[in-house]
Amino acid sequence: MATTQDLSRGIFIRHNGRLCRVLDYQHTMPGKGGAFYQVKMKDAVTGKSMDHRFRSGESIDVVRVEEKEMQYLYKEGQNLVLMDTETYEQLSIAESLIGDAIKFIKEEMMLSIYLDEGNAIMADAPNHVVLEITYSEPGVKGDTANNPTKKATLETGAEIQVPLFVQQGERIKVDTRTGLYVERAKD
Repeated sequence: MATTQDLSRGIFIRHNGRLCRVLDYQHTMPGKGGAFYQVKMKDAVTGKSMDHRFRSGESIDVVRVEEKEMQYLYKEGQNLVLMDTETYEQLSIAESLIGDAIKFIKEEMMLSIYLDEGNAIMADAPNHVVLEITYSEPGVKGDTANNPTKKATLETGAEIQVPLFVQQGERIKVDTRTGLYVERAKD
């Protein structure tokens, strides 16, 4: 059995019967009382964030979760069909495992899938993706006050705000975690 000293960002633990991923932790040694770890974690099934305080040296149940890079093939109803590029095995996962980043995913992209005993429990999209702008209004020349933006539709159908100088047909880099424009793609 592991203890709180074995905590690290990204590991999976079983807490109160729920599988959780450690997002962040902080070790605190107050002047009065015992040391403790304040741990921020995310439920792997529901996606809810939670905080818990563990005493220093307390036992924790670390769960070994397999991480695989898989290629997104196509959407089938509310599921995504993925393929292991080494074994060519296919796996179907619920699109809800990806969360809001699903708006920026297109076929043939590589996704990180987390498996617990062969069952997909979480999925992560790449942090940044390069997508083409399929529609945007032309920017008004000279309108540069206060860093103005305009709405643009991407090839996946998602709509984001981009700077006025970005034109239809250009490829841009988008942060899938925030849904924000990063920069023009360097081809």
